[in-house]
Amino acid sequence: MATVYVISMVLSSLDATIVNVTLASLGRAFGVAANEVEAVTVWYLVSLAVIMPASGWLADRFGPRNVFLVALAIYTATNFMAGFAQMLDQLVFCRIVQGFGGGLLVPVGMGLLYRTFPPAERIAVGRVLMFATILGPAIGPVLGGAILEFASWPWTFFVKVPIAGGALLFGIRYLEDERNEAVPGRFDWIGFVLGGAGLGAVMFTVLRGPDIGWTNPALLFCGIVGLIALGTFVWHELRITAPMVDLRLLTNRLFACTIRVSFFANAGFMGLLFVVPLFLQDVRHASPLHTGLATMPEALGVVISTQVVARLYPRLGPSKLMGGSMLLVTVAIAIFAFIKADTPLWLVGGVMFVIGVGMAGLFLPNQAASMATISREKLSGASMVSSVQRQIASALGVAALSTVLSVIGVDRVTAAGPDLKAWKIAFICAAVMTLVASFMGWRVPDEDAAETMQRGA
Repeated sequence: MATVYVISMVLSSLDATIVNVTLASLGRAFGVAANEVEAVTVWYLVSLAVIMPASGWLADRFGPRNVFLVALAIYTATNFMAGFAQMLDQLVFCRIVQGFGGGLLVPVGMGLLYRTFPPAERIAVGRVLMFATILGPAIGPVLGGAILEFASWPWTFFVKVPIAGGALLFGIRYLEDERNEAVPGRFDWIGFVLGGAGLGAVMFTVLRGPDIGWTNPALLFCGIVGLIALGTFVWHELRITAPMVDLRLLTNRLFACTIRVSFFANAGFMGLLFVVPLFLQDVRHASPLHTGLATMPEALGVVISTQVVARLYPRLGPSKLMGGSMLLVTVAIAIFAFIKADTPLWLVGGVMFVIGVGMAGLFLPNQAASMATISREKLSGASMVSSVQRQIASALGVAALSTVLSVIGVDRVTAAGPDLKAWKIAFICAAVMTLVASFMGWRVPDEDAAETMQRGA
C-alpha cells in the first residue's frame, strides 16, 4: 500500500517542478511567448484546486481504493497524451484533466494510509508522506534538466507513464478497499460549485498576479469573486448537516495546530524551491541540469536525517522537533540573503542539504501528529483539508516571492555587477515564513499526540 502511494504522490508532487524546467523549451516548440506557456502550469494547479474539495465525499461514497485507482488511471493516461500534443491548447487541456487526477491522488491516498496504520504507527505514515512531499519537488529539476539535456520535452511526460502504469497495476492487485461503514449524505452540489469556483479563482489570481500585475482589473475581479465564493462556501458548509468539507475539523486543537505549522512551512519552503533555481539560472547562468544538481542535496538531507527524526519523535514530541527544525531551516534560508553572483554551487548545495535536514524534522512529526485525534470516519475529510491547505500555501509562497522579484526588479546592474537586492529580499521573506512556522511549532500540544509517540519507527 505504502509503495503505491509513495510512487503516486512523488509523481504528482514533482509535476510542477519538472514542467517548470521545460517551459522555455515548450515556448520554443510551440512558438509562443513565455507568459502564454505558463498556462501549462497554472491550469494544472487550478484544476487540482477545483477537484480537491470533492475528494473526501467521493472516497466515502465509492470507496477510497476505487477513487484512488481511477485518479491514477487518469493521471497515467493524460501524461501519455500530453507527450503527443501538437499545439499549446492540446497540452493545456491534457494538463487540466491531469490536474483532476492529481487532485484526487494526494488526499485520497493519504486517507488510505491513515486508515491502514493505527495511531501508534503514525510515525511510519509521516515518513511515507514526507518522502513523497519533499522528494518529488527536489527530483523534478534534476530529472527535467537531464531530459532536456539528452532528449526532448515530450519525455518529461513519457518518463512518468511506465512508473505510474506500474503503480496502477500493482494497486489493482494489492490495494484493499477501506470504506466507512456510514454511507455519506447526498452530494453537496452547492458546496462543490462554491468551493471549486472559489479555490480555482483564488489560485488563478495568486498564480497570475506576479506576472500580469496585481492591479489588473480582470485579475482583481477574479480574486474578489473567488474570495466571495470561498466566504459563501464557509457559511454554507457550517450550516448543513452533511457538508462536503467538514470545516468543524479545524476546532480540533491538535489538527488545527499542525495545519497552521504546515501552512507557513510549505509557503516558505516551496517559495524557496521556486526562487533558488531562478537565481542560479538567471544570475549564475547555470544549465537546468546543473541547477537541479545544486538543489538536489536538499533531498539527500531529508533521506539521511529521516531515521534520526523517527527515533527522536517519541522522546521529544512534535512541538520541540517542529519548532527547532523550522528554526534551523530559517537560519539556513537567511544565509541565502548574503548570496553573491559568484557564490560557488557547492555552497548552495550545502545550504540546501541543511534545509533538507530541517524539513525532515518538520514534515515527519507534523504528519505523524496531525491525524492523531481524528476519528476513522473523518479521515477522508481531514486528509482533503490538509491537502488543500498545502496547495494554497505553496501557491501563496511562490506568488509572494515572485511578486518581490517583480516589484523590485531582477534586471538591474550596478558597477559591481548584478543588483541582487530583489533576490535577497525574497530569501528574507521565505525565512520570515519559516520563522512563523517555528513559533507555531513550539505551540503544538504534545499531550494530544501522546498515542503517536508510543513507538518511534
